[in-house]
Parts: sequence; C-alpha cells; structure tokens
Amino acid sequence: MNVQKIHPAVDAGIKPTNEHFSGGVLRCHCAENQVEVKLAGQTMFNHACGCTKCWKPSGALFSLVAVIPKDNVSVTAHAEKLKVVDENALIRRHACTECGVHMYGRIENEQHAFYGLDFVHTELSEAEGWSTPGFAAFVSSIIESGAPASKMAAVRERLTSLTLTPYDCLSPELMDMLAVHSAKQLGTWQA
Repeated sequence: MNVQKIHPAVDAGIKPTNEHFSGGVLRCHCAENQVEVKLAGQTMFNHACGCTKCWKPSGALFSLVAVIPKDNVSVTAHAEKLKVVDENALIRRHACTECGVHMYGRIENEQHAFYGLDFVHTELSEAEGWSTPGFAAFVSSIIESGAPASKMAAVRERLTSLTLTPYDCLSPELMDMLAVHSAKQLGTWQA
C-alpha cells in the first residue's frame, strides 16, 4: 500500500505534547555557523500548512508551523545571516541567506489579530515535546505548489488518519479569533 507522504515529522506518527515543556533552540540547515533561534516556552496552534509562502523541507507537501509570543523568540547565533523573504507579505518570514530555511515569521501590523505572535517551525529543534500538530490549513493550496489535483482525496484521507483535520482556511478557533478582532474594530462584537 502506498501511503501519501505529508511531512517527515508526522509521516511516522505524531509525537505527543509535553505539558511541562519549556522551549528549545531552532537551528537552520547550514553545516556550520548555524542561525540559532531560542524559543522560551511552548508553542500553540501547531498545524500542517499547505500555503505557498511557508517553508517546507525537501519532499514535504506541507510545512509544520506553530505560533509563540514574539517576546519568547530571540536570535542567539548568526543573526547577520537572516533576511526577510518578502518585505510586502503579512508574515515577514526571516530566512537564513545561506540554506534558505525560514527561522521565524513575524507580523508587524499592530492592528492584525495575530500581532504579537511569531510563526515557527519546531522541527528545526532537536528538543522533543513541542505542541502537537492539531489540524491542516490551506490544504487546496498544495495544488499551487505542484501537487496533482487528482491526489487531493488521498491527501485529505491521510491528513484525517493523522488526526490533522483538513481545512481550506485556518482552524475554526483561529478563524473565530480573526472574526472577533474584526468585530471589535467594527464595534459589533458581543461576548
């Protein structure tokens, strides 16, 4: 039986969250002088993302991305190698200029609902216990990255078998956060 590959960190099964996890260090893929980013604490909303902007390891259909408060993110080695991939993107992804790995993404727009959260790829850490991926976002977008449309049923089936509920947007909880933020700005929010 040919099992649809999603991402190396979940294809063999999803590792559990360590409720007492206190963080770790992300490292780029350079053989030497690696960029290091320290995350002081546990991540949230970890998920598989099919968008065309997120960094994916070679051969992966999806990225794995989580968020953490930006105050818990610090570059501890080789910051000089980091450059923003797209200055005009909502999420300003800081990547290593040598290996191309995205180390963290930051929203600079203070009016955005996710302002204050950085987007990170915990698979770049050797530490175990990061938040467990809980859903798959922007699933149809993998077609834009070259995945055959004829394989989408198999992709969604595999995501579901991994307990990564497939969505073609964000999870309901994150969509609610965006809607609450908009309603507050419009003055229509009700608890």
